[in-house]
Amino acid sequence: MLSLDEAKTEIRHLEFVEAPEVNPDLQRSFHQLLRKIGPGRMMETVYDTAWVARLGELDESLSQQALKWIAERQLPDGSWGVSSPAYYHDRIVSTLSAMIALAKHGRRASDRRRMERGKWALEALAKRTPQGLMNNPHGATVGFEMIVPTLLAEAEALGIIQHQGDGILNQLASQRAIKLSKLQGHKINRFLSMAFSAEMFGPDMAHLLDIENLQEANGSVACNPSATAYFALHVCPGNEAALNYLHQVTCEGGAPNAAPFDVFEPAWVLWNLGLTGLLDDQLLADCQPHLDFLEAAWKPGVGVGFAAGYTPKDGDDTGLAYDVLTQFGRSVDFEAVRSYEEESYFRCYPLEGSPSVSNNVHILGALRQSGLEASHPSVQKVLRFLCQAKTAGTFWFDKWHASPYYASSHTVIAAAGYAPELVKDTIDWMLATQDAKGAWGYYIPTAEETAYCLQALVIWKRHGGEVPADALRRGAAWLAEHAELPYAPMWIAKCVYCPELIVRSVVLSALMLTAQE
Repeated sequence: MLSLDEAKTEIRHLEFVEAPEVNPDLQRSFHQLLRKIGPGRMMETVYDTAWVARLGELDESLSQQALKWIAERQLPDGSWGVSSPAYYHDRIVSTLSAMIALAKHGRRASDRRRMERGKWALEALAKRTPQGLMNNPHGATVGFEMIVPTLLAEAEALGIIQHQGDGILNQLASQRAIKLSKLQGHKINRFLSMAFSAEMFGPDMAHLLDIENLQEANGSVACNPSATAYFALHVCPGNEAALNYLHQVTCEGGAPNAAPFDVFEPAWVLWNLGLTGLLDDQLLADCQPHLDFLEAAWKPGVGVGFAAGYTPKDGDDTGLAYDVLTQFGRSVDFEAVRSYEEESYFRCYPLEGSPSVSNNVHILGALRQSGLEASHPSVQKVLRFLCQAKTAGTFWFDKWHASPYYASSHTVIAAAGYAPELVKDTIDWMLATQDAKGAWGYYIPTAEETAYCLQALVIWKRHGGEVPADALRRGAAWLAEHAELPYAPMWIAKCVYCPELIVRSVVLSALMLTAQE
């Protein structure tokens, strides 16, 4: 671990500003946040909890607590999932998963009533499938086309829904077959990101799994509760290590989308803090253990994944972690970033169905942080990809987040003062979409999206761009009033979730940035 003086000497590109220029409560809040982050704080999800609820014959305690958790979270319309914003893919997988768990293990009269309400909700969701899938064609949850056909088959067999025939949801089965064909005879093991959605194989296709090489050291499959519950139920029934993992990661019955995510959380928190330049001695000292952990997790040649104990590494976490570690004076190999380079973009994972915008944005940040000029061929490759990926020529959607403000704000930050032509129209779009109260939100006004826009606008202004002072003032005032938890879940995995401490760091970062203007 670096001493504080060594850290100050080694740190790059971060401007130190004396604490009195910012509300001391904000800095105190960041101190507290840095002392909380660690294994990862992520909200529990219906989808993953419903898989744990299926374990009744193997672990009655886990199952009953999970069933109770699900029962308490049915939405007023009878569906399950995130209440707001109402995200179609999340509602489909969450409602199907919850209904299957209740059908198999629900024993109370109240469970039967929930089942009836759930059937009506599923019918309503199925009727608006075309609209739900097309509203955001970029925003399918992870493995949606792989998981939904398996859930539908189970739901039909249990009598939860009637046969869907050639409906659009059932047509996903053809997409599933195409993706499986890419395996070309290889079995799924912990080295492939597809293990994260291992439950897509259902009870009858476990032969496609490399069972001896599937579990991580912590007993999980891909650090994911739903894949691990599937493994303990259908692949290796009663596996003790898998059940122990599920006991460790559930909280009062609820299971998160991933656990741990001990690289993803500190990397994003430190990135948001680094934007502010407001690093007093105590903040810098608080950062060092997290930087030590990220540096230790880094594997030469491949970088990092979302957790130190998760076998697959990816371009998104690697790009952003390289940016952070290099900013803070740590030395990791640039070749790890370059290892994700393809012919026309940078990949996130091997065998991915489509490239990720935010992955390429974070790679752009890493390329810039490494000292490459904007004219470098690798930088130009990313810029061409991002230009082509724009929606309406102004903003970006990404497959890891439900809001275009996430990918768009990060693009502005990566391009400001480096490739400004890429994002000039994006700035105009952000300013035009601020609401009358000062907030931003693609579905509803949210603290997270407002914070993203404020971050981007302040960074753009610092690089000489024009930003009306009133837009920043109104945005900061609204955000200050809506800065506390809970936050609307907007991050995309197999369902929609919220990494609470990361979002908290976005909010604090935005408030600290605007306080300097």
